[in-house]
Amino acid sequence: MAGQPRVAVLGSLNMDISVSVSRLPRPGETILGDGAVIAPGGKGANQAVAAARLGAEVRMAGCIGDDEFGGLITAALRAERVGPQWVRTVPGLATGIALITVDATGENMITVAPGANGQCGPQEAAAVISAPADMLVISAEIPATAIAEVLTAARQQGLPCLLNLAPVSDGAAQLLAAGVDWLVVNESEASALLGRDVAGLAEAGRAAADLRGLTGGADHQAPRRAAGQAPQYAVVTAGSHGAALAGPDGAETVSGFSVRSVDSVGAGDAFVAALAVAVAAGAGPADALRLACAAGATATTTRGTQAALPRSAGIRAATGMEWPLPG
Repeated sequence: MAGQPRVAVLGSLNMDISVSVSRLPRPGETILGDGAVIAPGGKGANQAVAAARLGAEVRMAGCIGDDEFGGLITAALRAERVGPQWVRTVPGLATGIALITVDATGENMITVAPGANGQCGPQEAAAVISAPADMLVISAEIPATAIAEVLTAARQQGLPCLLNLAPVSDGAAQLLAAGVDWLVVNESEASALLGRDVAGLAEAGRAAADLRGLTGGADHQAPRRAAGQAPQYAVVTAGSHGAALAGPDGAETVSGFSVRSVDSVGAGDAFVAALAVAVAAGAGPADALRLACAAGATATTTRGTQAALPRSAGIRAATGMEWPLPG
């Protein structure tokens, strides 16, 4: 693989408030849990930290509030050697908050109050494409207008993009028409995009193939990133079952790694970051998918979100996979 890859991240920055419970509550039910854990999170920040731990040079763009939580988040980014110079403080708004409940099996429920993330826009879009990068990672906990703007600008500059469309917002399919090299979604997000249930690894494979034609079909001989082209690569994760990929050279599925899972929060962010770093460093699609699955599985073996994001030694210990970059 090549030298240290450069990754730019545009996405959300939140403070996570997590509680562990014996089981997830039913509607209207109150369940007592363990003491709350308050720690930095947000899909964008999580993916930036994970990418840095896996050996990438990372810069982050997004918005925080002018409160104590915002300061803690930027301090955490600096501690992980993530450049926060593109993180903007929005006066008068609170930093985003995620309320997370995790049961004894590692399953979770998450509710997000976006706060300052809702102000992410042209300033952040311009910043994130202002410096050279081997991969631009975008998560969808920010306004769709900002995502569309940066995808269009990245296409014009030939900047490779990975879009983690989580959550799926109204008009999400139209975002893909701007040109995305890599689209990553989980089963529920694939279901929302395709209008049918997606569950299990086999169905994830079929969904990945269908997602490549979501904008009406892609001409594989057409210039890469042409306007209106479907994603070049579509990836659908299937939790502990693994992940599936569809691309111009065919399909690939990777079964899940057998690990002792205690908390699945952040596993998707570890997967996205690992995929982005591996591709940016020169790994082929199949190898990058396998490495991403190993990173995602490793993240489930430790409680917490950013605390659980793996380094190379952790991936090796949990899955036996050798991460090909120092980190």
